[in-house]
Amino acid sequence: MKSEVTFAVQPFRRRGLQIIGSTGNCGIEKKRERIRFVSGETNNDSKNVIVIEKKRERPKERDKRKRDKERERQKERVKRKRDKERERQKRETKRERQKERDKKTETKRERQKERDKKRERQKERDKRKRDKERERQKRETKRERQKERDKKRERQKRETKRKRDKKREKKRERDKKRERQKEREKKRERQKERDKKRERQKEREKKRERQKERETKRERQKERDKKTETKRQRQKERDKKTETKRERQKERETKRQRQKERDKKREKKRERDKKRERQKERDKKRETKRQRQKDRDKKRETKRQRQKERDKKRERQKDRDKKRETKRERQKERDKKERETKKPQKTERQ
Repeated sequence: MKSEVTFAVQPFRRRGLQIIGSTGNCGIEKKRERIRFVSGETNNDSKNVIVIEKKRERPKERDKRKRDKERERQKERVKRKRDKERERQKRETKRERQKERDKKTETKRERQKERDKKRERQKERDKRKRDKERERQKRETKRERQKERDKKRERQKRETKRKRDKKREKKRERDKKRERQKEREKKRERQKERDKKRERQKEREKKRERQKERETKRERQKERDKKTETKRQRQKERDKKTETKRERQKERETKRQRQKERDKKREKKRERDKKRERQKERDKKRETKRQRQKDRDKKRETKRQRQKERDKKRERQKDRDKKRETKRERQKERDKKERETKKPQKTERQ
């Protein structure tokens, strides 16, 4: 019952009662238990308040409350477990991603190393080109000086001219000999390359034959495995028949309850056999997958080797082209020299 009576708050607090509200400036306290209104009267406080008292719980309600608390605790435990599992999975995914990042960084470093190597090689090539250009310029300066000397020498006597002509003839013969020697060396190199190609072809044919032999061996092994499996199945059927005969004999002698237990055991045994068969099939599939992966890796390796050989051939062809170009330039210079030397002779004869 509500009552707005003048009384103090503290005595009711000492008795364990809860204050739910007041018309004055008093604090508000609430609880979820069932309550009934109590009114009192004192002359110490002039505030109008409402006081409530706790009602005693019944046993059923107490049990229900305990059960609800236990359910809440169980829910919290399950939630904690789920949260822990999620955190663990997050950590695992983080580790996997970190591993992938590390792999990517490693590949990037390797590529950077390869780029640095290529740059170094390019620098060396550029340096060689510069050195060649310097040597060529030196040779040109020497040739110019030689031309001036030749002009001076042309003014000398015919005897010196004859000696020079003899020397030139000897030089031409030497150059011809050198060119012949170079051609012979080129022929030898070509022959060596042809021999290498033949040997590679032979090795490829040998590899193909070995692969064929391996495949035939695998097929034979598969046939043998099939035969052994059929034998096992027949033996199992025979064993089952003998077992059924024994069980029938026992059934005559024993009770129905033992028969039920035997049936249960048989069912368990069948399930185990089925599990084993499934496991065998899984193992076979894994083995086939591994073998395919190995074959793919071999093919990739062969492709890389072929690409390396092609790159080597290109480099050799480039070197040959450079040598031919230098040879042509030298021949042009020699022809120019000969023309210049021949012109003054004609003038003297005239």
